[in-house]
Amino acid sequence: MDDHTHLLESFFSPQGIVIIGASTDRGKLGYSIARNLIAIGYPGAIHFVNPRGGELFGRSIYTEVNQVPDPVDLAVMLIPASATPEGLRQCALRGIHAVIIASGGFRETGPDGAKLEEALLEVARENNIRMIGPNCIGLIDTHYPLDTTFLSPPSPPKGDLAFISHSGATCAAIVDWSRGQGFGFSRLASLGNQIDIDQTDMLLAIGDDPNTHAIAFYLESVREGKRFISAAQKVVRRKPVVVLKAGRSSAGQYAAASHTGALAGNETAFDAAFQRSGVIRANTVEELFEWARTLASSPLPKGRDMAVLTDAGGMGVMASDALESNGLCLAKLTVPTHDALKAILPPAASVNNPIDMLASATPEQYAKCLSLLLADPHVNGVIVIMLPPPIYAARDTAKAILEVIKASDKPVLTALVGDPLLKDALEVFHREHKPDFRFPERAASAMSVLVKRAEYLAQDNTCLTPAVIEDRLSLHTLLQGAQPETFNEVLNAYGIPTLPLLLAHNSSEAVDLAHQIGFPVALKVASAEITHKSDVGGVLLNLHNAQAVKEGFDLIHRRIRSRLPDATLYGVTVQRMAPAGQEVILGALQDVTFGPMVMFGSGGIEVEGLKDVAFALAPLTRADALRMLESTWAGRKLKGYRNIAAADREAVLDALYRLAQLAADIPQLKEMEINPLKVLPPGQGVIALDVRGSLA
Repeated sequence: MDDHTHLLESFFSPQGIVIIGASTDRGKLGYSIARNLIAIGYPGAIHFVNPRGGELFGRSIYTEVNQVPDPVDLAVMLIPASATPEGLRQCALRGIHAVIIASGGFRETGPDGAKLEEALLEVARENNIRMIGPNCIGLIDTHYPLDTTFLSPPSPPKGDLAFISHSGATCAAIVDWSRGQGFGFSRLASLGNQIDIDQTDMLLAIGDDPNTHAIAFYLESVREGKRFISAAQKVVRRKPVVVLKAGRSSAGQYAAASHTGALAGNETAFDAAFQRSGVIRANTVEELFEWARTLASSPLPKGRDMAVLTDAGGMGVMASDALESNGLCLAKLTVPTHDALKAILPPAASVNNPIDMLASATPEQYAKCLSLLLADPHVNGVIVIMLPPPIYAARDTAKAILEVIKASDKPVLTALVGDPLLKDALEVFHREHKPDFRFPERAASAMSVLVKRAEYLAQDNTCLTPAVIEDRLSLHTLLQGAQPETFNEVLNAYGIPTLPLLLAHNSSEAVDLAHQIGFPVALKVASAEITHKSDVGGVLLNLHNAQAVKEGFDLIHRRIRSRLPDATLYGVTVQRMAPAGQEVILGALQDVTFGPMVMFGSGGIEVEGLKDVAFALAPLTRADALRMLESTWAGRKLKGYRNIAAADREAVLDALYRLAQLAADIPQLKEMEINPLKVLPPGQGVIALDVRGSLA
């Protein structure tokens, strides 16, 4: 545990707590905090402060903080917002350097509240105080135990799942919902406005908690993106982290008028950050907690081949479909497994995966069949589906299944499809803190998350740095006066091949340049103001002689002057036509939160029509680069498809590594786009045909 994390631990394991703003009025939040702290059995000293004095829960209420006796190392402050700066000063004088500010009335209320928040932070820094909040509901640690919130009782039961939330109201609702779902928490943290301690600090602190086996996160924003990724990578190696990131639909789009910028957006950057750090992104609240609970309690599979065990054939079919839609497969059972299943089950049962035991299945048959499936070397995990049994008690079946699950080193997820007739069975799983699912589709989704985590932990997450530029001064100088050909030179410096791009100011120069580089050639309008050259008639291809070049130069000028009369034209670039091959797009840009990113996808005019693109943070790991290729049609067809010849896939990967390193090395590069990157046949490399960029 590092010093930073150790400091935060004082919030969860204080020797003494003072509630500043405690109240004897049962309708006040100051009363609720005191009640919860005592009710949970907090083992340390409890002190109350209120200028009115009095007595609360048999303890004296002090009128000033400096009257509070030792021990006291954590303050929970619930006083008017305007009084909080002075309250912090009084804490500092008393030697208290950990404070939770539950009070609202700060930046969430407008500019005046924001100014008050700045004043609060200034006082905290002057006095070496760490703060959670303001505008939060505080912390819970069910194992210490500690409850500094004003939530309605009782406090959540002990569990192995931690929950970190930006939203206090969401926190309160989830605690109540969890009671009905049959699971508890290890720790709970409401962060509020995060003017000091933020989600990254809390992630590190909870990541070191031995009672926490998985972390669920409700996230609205990230203050320091790179720091968050670094912390998440450390924590994820020890325990899984699942995040529900709100705001997909309202995320801002980058203003840069390019394919790369238009398609990136802040949410895409979050996706890339989660991919890099191994954080699993949920789409709904149910997914957040189902996945986190599953990860906390289940072993990880060693592959994607699964078995389904059910007492209803239709549910088995549904589970099979759900597994496939989540990227998993039905395992091919061995002959000995088939034979053993036949010996256990009636003749009408199906012993092909999915296994249908029929509605008459006994608890013993459930247990024996499950054990056989788990022993099969082709099976990496099992989904067990149980419907209300017409003959045997649901509780007995659940107990039989659970004993096998507890002894297995492979994941087993149960779907209990029903409600009142399965309540006894649900209680069995809840007592053992095992996740259960209402339908097979949700169990299949959770199984895929176990696979995702296993694959992340197994992969090499070392960033590749293939390109090292020695002369950075020259590169910086080159970029100072960036022209269209400049970015070609930058790519060449990083080992990404380009075709010479020569600028002609008139038709005669264009002809001379064409003779110089050799026919056939392509002509393209040169203008920083024209993003999509072909859309305005600014591109001519396969010009085979001088006359065609001369006429082509004049034609491009006439078209542009007609369609964009105010555009600034540098001239027309002349470029040798590239050999035949596939076309893809590569892009680089700077995200405001997470830094440099790269893009890969379908090139040419397909990029906007198909939106077949993938993003990753720069620099790249090999896993990142392979994911970008495998998740796009542009990347998959590089292997060849029907009448599409295979192309140099390894050269594309190398270009991605180099472009990513370029983006990481040059922070002033706002964006760069290669469209298209011509991919030649295997072993022949790639060529960047059209390159443009802009500087911040």
